Formats: sequence, C-alpha cells, structure tokens
Amino acid sequence: MGALAQSGPAELSGAQLKMHVTELASDTYQGRRTGTEGADLARTYILGQVGDMAPCRENVLQPFSFDSRRSGESFEGKNIIGLYEGTEGNSDTIVLTAHFDHLGERNGQIFNGADDNASGTAVLIELSRFFHDVQPKHDIVIAFLDAEEMGLQGARHLVDSACLKDRRVLLNVNLDMVSRSQVSELYAVGTHHYPFLKPVLEGISTGEGLSVLFGHDLPGTGQDDWTMSSDHGPFHAAGIPFLYFGVEDHDGYHAPSDVAGDVTWDFFNVAANYILHSILAMDEQQWDTFAK
Repeated sequence: MGALAQSGPAELSGAQLKMHVTELASDTYQGRRTGTEGADLARTYILGQVGDMAPCRENVLQPFSFDSRRSGESFEGKNIIGLYEGTEGNSDTIVLTAHFDHLGERNGQIFNGADDNASGTAVLIELSRFFHDVQPKHDIVIAFLDAEEMGLQGARHLVDSACLKDRRVLLNVNLDMVSRSQVSELYAVGTHHYPFLKPVLEGISTGEGLSVLFGHDLPGTGQDDWTMSSDHGPFHAAGIPFLYFGVEDHDGYHAPSDVAGDVTWDFFNVAANYILHSILAMDEQQWDTFAK
C-alpha cells in the first residue's frame, strides 16, 4: 500500500523520541565522537532499535576512512544505511539523513549532544520503524551518518557510494538539531535553491504552537547561510535537492550544556511529526512534473 493509504493518522511517538534522545545523550555514550567506544555504542543502540533493515547494495554497516582536516590524523567512520523499497518499483529515491556523532570529551567534560544530534537520530529511528510498516511510493534510504562533526565525512561517503550510484535521488531530507526551541520555531532550509518544495511544506498542518520558517539559505549571507552547514551539503553540491530541518543555535550548541534535560519535549514531538508529514507529502509527488 502507499504511504498515505494506512489506517488512522500517521504519527511518531513522543515517548519513543524522548527515550532515544535521553539514552543517546547519556554519559554512557561519551559524546559519540567518531572512532571512539561511544560511537560504537551509539551504532549498537541504533541497530537494536531499527531492527532488520535491508541493505542498500552494500552492507547495512558501511565503513569509510578519512583524514582529519585539522590534525591530519586518520579516522574510520561507519554509517548505518538501510533501504525501504517503494511501490513504484524503480530506482527513484528519497534519502533521509541524520548524523549520530558528536564532539566527545574535551577537558574532562562530556559533550552529550542531545539536540546535536541525538534529536535527529531519534526521529530517524522512528521514521525507519514507520517505513518498515508503511510502504512508501518511492524508495526510501535511511542513513544514520558518522563524522558530520569532522567535515560531513559520512555524507560525502554516502553520496559517492554504490548505494546511490544507479539511483535517481529525488531529494535529501536532513535532520540536525530538531528538539530544542523555547519559541517553537523549526526552520525548513533549502527552498531558496529548490522553490518547488515550498508550496508543499506550506500546505502541511504544523500542529499546535509550531512555527515553520523558511530561510538560512540565501547565498552571500555568510554564517547565516546554512546551505553547506550539515549533511545535506554534499547532496546539494551533487545537484540533488535538499530540505534541512533544524533550529537556530542556542546556548547548548557545541557546549556541554546540550543535554536531554534542556530539550523542549512538546516542541520536539510536534516538530518530528511535521517532518514525518513533510516526507509523506514529498513521497506522494509526481517528480517528473513536480520538480521544475
């Protein structure tokens, strides 16, 4: 059946989202820095929560190597990539991404990364479960990416990987920092570059108290331009349309205070479900006529 043909309204569980963020942002995971035991534990947790995912050509676990831009040190990251086949039966694909790594430990302090990006990871876990039960129209690739904090390395590997080589990638939807906003504002970034996406987003109910804003994608605006700021960047560089959902920087950004206790849970729940319905709406489009 198609994604919108299920019985009852589509909804992600706020209780499950909270459980995932609270777990992944606990001290047990040591800030989930690439190449550490904490990152390995995060992968184990994610794999345990999503269950069996079909691999996207390669194995579900996809390792890659890179050198640090700052130190020249060599690292190995590992993405988790799964595939949910659509009813269309072709290679047209929507790629959903969120990075699970964070900054690790610095000067004896753990950077837990609750919003950045246990939050996007939590939503992606629940989206994986959703598409396990509700078959989409287009193929869906679910990608939990490593080494975003080291230069979007996991996304770069995915864009160049065998998984996407013979696919027509219609859209990347990237989730990074979607759980913490005292003013209940979620940004949908990318419509300046791909204006055909905006009317679809504007037609989706936002839920109680949520404001969905557009912007942060205007060239020439320096740090206010988020076009290349997270894992959607390599997709855009490859000419693939993207939507990036995230909040503006807050006091916890890249700080030890990015903890689960400061997540705004009601906002997170509403934002996650707006993201779900955005993906479902994009999945229903006829892309040959829509993306113009």
